[in-house]
Amino acid sequence: MADEGEGSSKSRAKARTWPTPGGVRTAAIFPERLTVSPLVARLREWLRAEAGDGRLLPWLPIAFGIGIALYFSADREPVAWVTAFVAVVLFGAAFLLRHRKAFAVTLMLAAIADGFAVASLKTAWVAHPVLAHPIYSAALQGFVETHEERERTDRFVLRVTELNAARNAVALTRVRLSVRKGTAPPVGSFVALKARLLPPLSPLRPGSYDFGRDMYFQGIGASGFAMGAIKTLDPPASGGWKLRYAAIMQGMRDAIDARIRTALEGDNRAIATALLTGRRDAITTPVNDAMFISGLGHVLSISGYHMAVVAGVVFFAVRALLALIPGLTVTFPIKKWSAVAALLAATFYLLLSGAEVATQRSYFMTAVVLIAVMVDRRAITFRTLAIAAMVVLIAAPESLVHPSFQMSFAATLGLVALIQIGMPRLFATPDNSAAARAALWGGREIMTLALASFVAGLATTPYAAFHFHRVTPYGVLANLGAMPVVSGVVMPAGLIGLIAAPFGLDRVFWEIMGLGIDWMIAVSVWVAALPGAIGRMAAFGTGPLLLASAGIVLLGLLRTPLRWAGAVAVIASTVWAVSVVQPDVLISGDGHSVAVRGNDGRLRVMRTAKDTFLVREWLAADADARVATDAALAAGVSCDPDGCVTPLGDGRLVALTLQPEAFDDDCARATIIVTQQQSPPDCAAMVIDRARLQRHGGLALRKAGEGFAATAIRPEGVDRPWSPAASTETTAPATTARPRLAPPVDATPLEADRQADD
Repeated sequence: MADEGEGSSKSRAKARTWPTPGGVRTAAIFPERLTVSPLVARLREWLRAEAGDGRLLPWLPIAFGIGIALYFSADREPVAWVTAFVAVVLFGAAFLLRHRKAFAVTLMLAAIADGFAVASLKTAWVAHPVLAHPIYSAALQGFVETHEERERTDRFVLRVTELNAARNAVALTRVRLSVRKGTAPPVGSFVALKARLLPPLSPLRPGSYDFGRDMYFQGIGASGFAMGAIKTLDPPASGGWKLRYAAIMQGMRDAIDARIRTALEGDNRAIATALLTGRRDAITTPVNDAMFISGLGHVLSISGYHMAVVAGVVFFAVRALLALIPGLTVTFPIKKWSAVAALLAATFYLLLSGAEVATQRSYFMTAVVLIAVMVDRRAITFRTLAIAAMVVLIAAPESLVHPSFQMSFAATLGLVALIQIGMPRLFATPDNSAAARAALWGGREIMTLALASFVAGLATTPYAAFHFHRVTPYGVLANLGAMPVVSGVVMPAGLIGLIAAPFGLDRVFWEIMGLGIDWMIAVSVWVAALPGAIGRMAAFGTGPLLLASAGIVLLGLLRTPLRWAGAVAVIASTVWAVSVVQPDVLISGDGHSVAVRGNDGRLRVMRTAKDTFLVREWLAADADARVATDAALAAGVSCDPDGCVTPLGDGRLVALTLQPEAFDDDCARATIIVTQQQSPPDCAAMVIDRARLQRHGGLALRKAGEGFAATAIRPEGVDRPWSPAASTETTAPATTARPRLAPPVDATPLEADRQADD
């Protein structure tokens, strides 16, 4: 099967998926030698086919991504100029060896080095200070760069021009602040306010998602909440063209939302705004949860599906209008003109929606497809996906570790494989067959939608299980029930509404859009209520995820029976993931919350402050259906003013010590002590004190013989810009401890913040 499509026979011979029989390159890599067994001969034949001409490009972004992954796994920040030098040398070597047998291996090594170097250079490019300790009162002045609505609050990003605080250790450049709903200042304004600032949110347990890393690459050094009134001032200088652009786009989003508000309200309005502008934070928690539990959460993140609908509607509408003029259809390439119009519409949609990672990927994919139409080449290929992946990874290498990128590209790889491999075989039937007769009644379209939903859902399952600790067993059912309405009613009505808005004729289209959203919500709520709709999955490490990713790549890219090695890898990763032993003790980074596994196998929580978000994440990672406010979480926990204590499954005690007076009893009876106080030097228990938590962050303890093996959020020796190692100079003594602050509302991300679509 050729991967290039329509072109001259000469060009097809140069870039084909399968190698030319007896080709020089493949014969050199796999030469004919002595007579071997049939199995070895068959294996060599498959390897020749996989190494054929045109088969190298899809592996380049994979090698590039491996380099980025190696960068993020480093303990300390690499030297950027050294990584760049190595990348240039290897790239030059690959160029010099382009006609040699070693070219493929050298090129892959160069791609790995390039990925490592690009990630290093991006980190150096965005370098900025990160807050290490809370600032309880800070006077800030700066420009408002972004504005988001959430269910109960608003939040905005402030580009700081002046910061005054009693404890101002760093000169922050950007901070993200939450405010009461409806009180956020407009984008582009210059404001003065007082705020309470906290360091970026660290992982909530070892191996969990690092929100602080995301904030670092967004240029944000702290989060917090505004206190008191926000004053708008005359700016001392211009905010620059980027701020003016952000203000224009935010004004456009606000105008669209205001028009939608005239016809819709509540979740209907919030979802309509999310589909058209990317602002999805105002959706209520029950509906948001139902969407993700049912498998329809991808609709809330503007990505491949939305971009395809926008480009497709514009392409066919423009082509249909041009076809009404007979002179144009005969003389001019109206198909290419339509592709240009669709590309312009997709570009506008990208800018309007805020250009998130998933949207960027889908835009580049769509752009390559439309450009292929303009130059008369085949559009949907693995090369299209490879080019899109390379563009996204070069522009934003940090996106590799974001679930949006992982789920988006895994799903797209599965869909492209389905289109290029599965569909032709599935529908290659005689005209009088049962399948052909079913196609006349729409059976083929229904099967295509079902297969696409199944393949995309299956491809994203490892990443959903890793990041969100659940799977969607009824995802195909929900997509079959809702997506035809979303595709045929909701999105077209929204696009027509945008066109009609300047003329004041948009209200009816918003109402039609609302009817479709009603149906989508009803389907998601119904599916989410089905027995077993929430497939919970306990946390597992990156090893099973990497193995599953390798299996998905092999299944998607290989063409010979060797691809079934991918299925073996996926099965092995599943066995590995479900066999991971969960921690016996979880300790929060501030030492105020401790979860202990009791004799019933479930966690019991001791805590001195309410931290619902933390406990919810712990329960989700443990595949525990209980809610963070469940009183049963404290069953078996004994507390008094001096502290709390609860037993492990083997009867040994874990103590949360609050007062120095409790050490005599706790050191004698408990096996593990978690405390913010200075413990006695002769304490027989394993003491997790304030200094250790400041150095290593939260801990997970697992039984290891008579003792415990500790896994830290920030292991010894790890020092990265977004997670700097604590030093003795910055470690505050226990006597200066201030009252604990719960994470601000803006520091508790929605699942949609990490999610992506197919």
